[in-house]
Amino acid sequence: MVLACQNINKAFAATEILRDVSFHIEEHEKAALIGVNGAGKTTLLKIIMGEIQPDSGQVILAKGKTIGYLAQHQDISGDRTIYEVVLEAKQDILDMERKMRVLEIQMKNADPGELDGLMASYTRLTHTFELANGYACQSEVTGVLKGLGFPEEDFHRELDTLSGGQKTRVALGRLLLTKPDVLLLDEPTNHLDMESISWLETYLMNYPGAVLIVSHDRYFLDRIVTKVIEIENGKSLMFPGNYTVYSEKKAVIRRAEYNAYLNQQQEIRRQEEVITKLRSFNREKSIRRAESREKLLDKIEVLDKPAIPQADMRIHLTPRIISGNDVLTVRGLSKAYSGVSLFENQDFEIHRGERVAIIGSNGTGKTTILKIINGLVEADHGSIALGSKVHIGYYDQEHQVLHMDKTIFEEISDTYPSMTQTQIRNVLAAFLFTGDEVFQPIRTLSGGERGRVSLAKLMLSEANFLILDEPTNHLDIVSKEILEEALRKYAGTVLYVSHDRYFINQTATRILELTGQTLINYIGNYDYYQEKKEELTRAYVSSAVSGPEAEEQSASSAQMDWKTRKEEQARLRKRENDLKKLETLISELETRDKEIDEEFNLPETGTDLPRCQELSHEKAEIAGQLEQLYDQWAELAE
Repeated sequence: MVLACQNINKAFAATEILRDVSFHIEEHEKAALIGVNGAGKTTLLKIIMGEIQPDSGQVILAKGKTIGYLAQHQDISGDRTIYEVVLEAKQDILDMERKMRVLEIQMKNADPGELDGLMASYTRLTHTFELANGYACQSEVTGVLKGLGFPEEDFHRELDTLSGGQKTRVALGRLLLTKPDVLLLDEPTNHLDMESISWLETYLMNYPGAVLIVSHDRYFLDRIVTKVIEIENGKSLMFPGNYTVYSEKKAVIRRAEYNAYLNQQQEIRRQEEVITKLRSFNREKSIRRAESREKLLDKIEVLDKPAIPQADMRIHLTPRIISGNDVLTVRGLSKAYSGVSLFENQDFEIHRGERVAIIGSNGTGKTTILKIINGLVEADHGSIALGSKVHIGYYDQEHQVLHMDKTIFEEISDTYPSMTQTQIRNVLAAFLFTGDEVFQPIRTLSGGERGRVSLAKLMLSEANFLILDEPTNHLDIVSKEILEEALRKYAGTVLYVSHDRYFINQTATRILELTGQTLINYIGNYDYYQEKKEELTRAYVSSAVSGPEAEEQSASSAQMDWKTRKEEQARLRKRENDLKKLETLISELETRDKEIDEEFNLPETGTDLPRCQELSHEKAEIAGQLEQLYDQWAELAE
């Protein structure tokens, strides 16, 4: 055990945040701390770090162990460069290196009597330096910075020129390089693109110490953690396994708790009815029985009604009218900023019912494509054509479609003036805005609250073509799952940009990756994209070959027929489905074959000649079928 929390309690004013929270983290263990927004996760991390004192309980860190903390928001500034700040993590190695240089000078000028002592000190120091991987110090710093998405030309940018997200990445890089025994990370994937998240996953999986992560990125948690600590209604529960395992177990527990509550409520009502009936007889014996039952009823420990988060926020996305089959046609789309080209001569189409995710690294132009389609940014070249009866609903990650000076109520009532006050309140209640909360100005809301207002407007738009820019930003896991379910049931068409791989995996039917100024098409979800990425990237992105040959390859790749690619990918997916069907059929026949063998071994079967003949015939048929199926499977697998 390297870290433990024992019976942690914390309240702010009259609101109890944490109640008797207890858990432990073993050495080398990777654990997730999850819960809805406001559950107290960040508060708990600050208690562990000693930034906040608990009302009661204690935090135990194993003797001699170090701990490091990445907060969600970083207050680092000054004229130091990115590289200088991250290099601070290796200050002990830098100090050793300086001492080595001093000793080298001293040895050069030393008297014979002093030389032996200096050489012994130098040998000990260089040995320690080597064990600390000192000779690779600067390359390690460079690797971490590049992994977190900083190109080398940005290494010498000063902190004061960075955005909040870039400062968080700098702080994360510095923390990782200090290599504490316990890492506490609060939303470490915020502000990272997919490549950087993938790099961080690999880094943390191989990290020698223990890690406790607060994150809403379920794909990230699935790959890294082996334990989930849940904070719900102030209490903690531990679950072995990754997020998916936790989610399945939690669903079972939640159903069991809810059924127990319903059963108890039913029993309480039954007892109350019996008591009422007994009293109605108005006999001394009946009244005594009623009083006896009342005493038993008073002793029952009444179960609290379990919270069902999925029922809290309700999103129903319903198109007012059905669009034509061709929803969006883009031809020759190009855009550059300050002479830097984002994408050139791009063609793609979107058809009714598709859910298309645009993915790619930060700064490649994904959001720009959405803004061009919405008419918010003008393309340098190319055409955008919407199909018949297409009505767009737009969700902007920066919430520029919201008016900061209006209240939540005014935002809805001004956009939909035909709605009554009761109708508006009912809609806002479905998005967790009740009472006087509906009169809060938009500018005072958190990112997650603004997101909920934008989703409410989107639901009311009754659009048949949704264009969403990072819709899961600032949403907790439960809210993300609600949105996923709404999009899966949505009868219209969806085009969105997202870095949330789990969300993409759950909702996308097609992926467009923007890389090398080119859109590469993948017909499938995120898992399928991962399988085919390397193969298709080689095919469509120009290689490093120089000269006319490279230009020919690039041109031919960019102009490859989209329909042909689609048919090829559909053929591959059909083959994979056929393989799965064959494997299922083979498994069923093999199971039946074993059952026949077991029946043959039964004493009663040995004396039943007709049954033996029937089983022998069936076994021979199975053997013949399996022989054919094995051959088919081998052909498909090749």
